[in-house]
Amino acid sequence: MYPFEKSKMIRISEKWIMTIARSSAIQHLLFWGLSFYILLNIFSGSSSFQKIDFIYTSIFMFSLVVPVELNLFLLISRFLNRKKYLLYGLLLLANLFLFSLFNQWLFNSLIDKILPGYYFISYYSYLDILKFFSIFLVITTLLHLSKEWFELNETRQKVILLEKEKIDAELKALSNQVNPHFLFNSLNVLYSLAIKNEKETPEAIIKLSDILRYVIYESNRETVDLSSEIKLINNFIELQQFRISSDADIQFLKNIENENLQIAPMLLLPLVENSYKHGIKGDVGKTFIKIKLVQKANEIEFLIENNKGQSGEPVENQSGGVGLNNIRSRLELIYLKNHTFEVEDRENLFSVKLKIKAKA
Repeated sequence: MYPFEKSKMIRISEKWIMTIARSSAIQHLLFWGLSFYILLNIFSGSSSFQKIDFIYTSIFMFSLVVPVELNLFLLISRFLNRKKYLLYGLLLLANLFLFSLFNQWLFNSLIDKILPGYYFISYYSYLDILKFFSIFLVITTLLHLSKEWFELNETRQKVILLEKEKIDAELKALSNQVNPHFLFNSLNVLYSLAIKNEKETPEAIIKLSDILRYVIYESNRETVDLSSEIKLINNFIELQQFRISSDADIQFLKNIENENLQIAPMLLLPLVENSYKHGIKGDVGKTFIKIKLVQKANEIEFLIENNKGQSGEPVENQSGGVGLNNIRSRLELIYLKNHTFEVEDRENLFSVKLKIKAKA
């Protein structure tokens, strides 16, 4: 057989398997067809089948199909799946005993009236019929429950995938809010330097290019090294130095054990930007921003505080920017319960404390 013919046969086989897997009617036909063949061999006692063997097996199958299908389509769906276990057990036993009796009555009395030309008797005792019917009921119930479990598991996987796609879309939307807003603010720094024809303009452009490189190539990744986030914050602080007063007290303290620890990109920078926006601006003397980053094991603690401007309005309620709600939403989506986010907004001081358990 040529390779392309073999490949075609495999594709046809896969197509048939998928068709069978999706069709309950085909599955039932295959099961009862196989059962009929097995019973026919049992009842005939030889490999040569007679007409009477087919008739006897067909009648026996009728008395067997009814209780099995009744269990599958009525008892399981109405009682077992609704967790009415005791009632289901009682009805299943009643189903078993009644149709076993029906099988005995069918072959000992009724069949002679329906087919008078044949002499039929029940080959098995009532106890044997009970065992026979019990085996079929147990096997078909287990097969049915197994199929339901696989279908439920497949549905659960689809739901998980849809939830992940939804979360990814939400994260992308939140990130798309962060990046342009941050870049616009950085460009304002360059604009103010350029319009004054300051000599620091080329250096500021280099700093901004490093930040742009990070935003374009790193911010779309799921996680980045902690060292990358630290470098981004350093570049941002150095860029902002071109526009703020020289007497502003800007501190960035770090205590890092593992710079390769993974963290979501652009997570810490909005907090730093928020402090510059609401702390440095305004006619406030001795402005300050104090940042502390501590990393131990797989935990990261980020503390930032600043004095407040003269607006008098709580920072979270001030308009403009992406706000702290954006940061909260990203944390909820990325770190779920593996983080704490505390905000303290006092009269002259604003602080944020973030703790996360990062991916090792």
